[in-house]
Amino acid sequence: MSSREFNPKRFSKILVGVDDSPDAQLAFRFAMNRAKQDDSELDLVTVIEENDINIYQALDKNFITQKRTELEKHLQNYRKIALEFGIKKVQTYIAEGEAGETIVKNVIPSVDPDLLVIGSSSKTGMAKYFGSQASYMAKHAPISVLVVR
Repeated sequence: MSSREFNPKRFSKILVGVDDSPDAQLAFRFAMNRAKQDDSELDLVTVIEENDINIYQALDKNFITQKRTELEKHLQNYRKIALEFGIKKVQTYIAEGEAGETIVKNVIPSVDPDLLVIGSSSKTGMAKYFGSQASYMAKHAPISVLVVR
């Protein structure tokens, strides 16, 4: 097969779900490399999962504001790393809800990426076990999904 016959898909906008779990860090590194290779935009999303917040925290506006501020700092650190790596355009997003459903139903339609890169597990909630959040996104996302482990 000549190089003309084999033309791998180029992605123009890559969305990656990030948190502090090892799998999410791997997903971030993979997404950065692919974004640089394809000269594509890199979009970073993190989700405030409601099942990780108890009722008292949910009612405390200061807690939610503090949680958002903390996540925004994390996202900006990821953004800085990606820009230093040579990615030209990096956007960040914070969403709220169950990670899989929120990314599929809210984030993907509004961000409009052509590839979703996610870790196979998360440090929080039910997503600790592959078969929940990652498999939901792989099954229901309307775009290509790469699950990294």
